[in-house]
Amino acid sequence: MPIGLRQTTHRMESGKKIYFVSDQHLGAPDYKSSLKREKLFVKWLDEVSHDADAIYLLGDLFDFWFEYKKAVPRGFVRVLGKLAELTDAGIPVHFFTGNHDMWVFDYLPRETGIIVHQNPIEKEFAGKTFLIGHGDGLGPGDRGYKIIKKVFRNKICQRLFGFLHPSIGIGLADYFSKSSRAATGSSDKNFTNPEDEWLLQYCKRKLKQKHYDYFIFGHRHLPLELKAGENSVYFNTGDWITDFTYLVFDGQNVKLMHYAKGKPEVFTKV
Repeated sequence: MPIGLRQTTHRMESGKKIYFVSDQHLGAPDYKSSLKREKLFVKWLDEVSHDADAIYLLGDLFDFWFEYKKAVPRGFVRVLGKLAELTDAGIPVHFFTGNHDMWVFDYLPRETGIIVHQNPIEKEFAGKTFLIGHGDGLGPGDRGYKIIKKVFRNKICQRLFGFLHPSIGIGLADYFSKSSRAATGSSDKNFTNPEDEWLLQYCKRKLKQKHYDYFIFGHRHLPLELKAGENSVYFNTGDWITDFTYLVFDGQNVKLMHYAKGKPEVFTKV
């Protein structure tokens, strides 16, 4: 996280809510199943738009995304059109680049109106302080990925990758993405002890520097609500592959919800 992170205040309109969601991984594992999830997610976006003061997409909306100078990955027209519709209606949509879609440059913000963040941000909603991000590369361990992330974020490396023909570049990325999932399987879903949760360790370390009421992250594919401090809670948004979970802040409390049956319900599997 950059040094000197600046906190900004979002003035919530009365009766409105803030929504947080992540890890749809559209495009994976195949077209048919991805399209089914995309349609469900677009339905959810349409429903929350009726009372959304802002929507935060916390990364890995796509299983792979790279914006070439003259080309972008095929597909996803439903979700892209819905995002443009939301921002056209005046609803701020914040997009955090995840480890699968960190190569969002100028095309998506220009065409859909989303606000792109590449690092965690601090926000204040209704007097409550939030630290919000995707969650990759934070906390102890995983040095290998942290090195790889720096390479992927390097503008020279991005430019060199952009020289590849899109058919080659997207093909390679799809191969490595599938290889990564095959290697890790459902390991990200494992949870046995709160003290072993590395994002929780990161939250506790941040609390030594500054108080936050809520830490909101994705990446783990694991819906979580854990106490980080005496008056601080770490939430993980889960995913839209198996759990279909999200978070909603109503101006007073944050609730973990799910939408697996096409309607909002309180999520209790924590």
